[in-house]
Amino acid sequence: MDTLSYKTVSANRATVQKEWVLVDAEDEILGRLASKVAKMIRGKHKSNYTPHVDCGDNVIVINADKIRLSGNKMDEKTYISYSEYPGGQKSITAAELMKKKPTALVEKAVRGMLPKNRLGRALFNNLHAVEGTEHKFEAQKPKVIKLDSIK
Repeated sequence: MDTLSYKTVSANRATVQKEWVLVDAEDEILGRLASKVAKMIRGKHKSNYTPHVDCGDNVIVINADKIRLSGNKMDEKTYISYSEYPGGQKSITAAELMKKKPTALVEKAVRGMLPKNRLGRALFNNLHAVEGTEHKFEAQKPKVIKLDSIK
């Protein structure tokens, strides 16, 4: 029996194969979309996944302004921020945030599903959410992915 064939291969920055992926968010539910996008950014769908390495893909989310929230979450869900100063707590509903910056809902949802460390901050740079169908990444030739194909 050849024992060399049982070696575990650990990915590193030099051996990682990163791709560009295009996801259409039109009429998708926010949480379900964000969990699948976070999995692709992290690289968990690949066979050579390594937890401490950025081995995920670059994901472009088009139509980020056309996502859905189930139930009354568009009016009831609040995002709270705090400036660390007394009286510096601010809250904004999902509907107000959608009006102010339509891509922020997708960005906040995906960021919350990434690790809260140096790697997570670096992984977040692999997400590119845009309003509408036009994006500036045609030169990378992104591969169109259906979210139903991701488990």
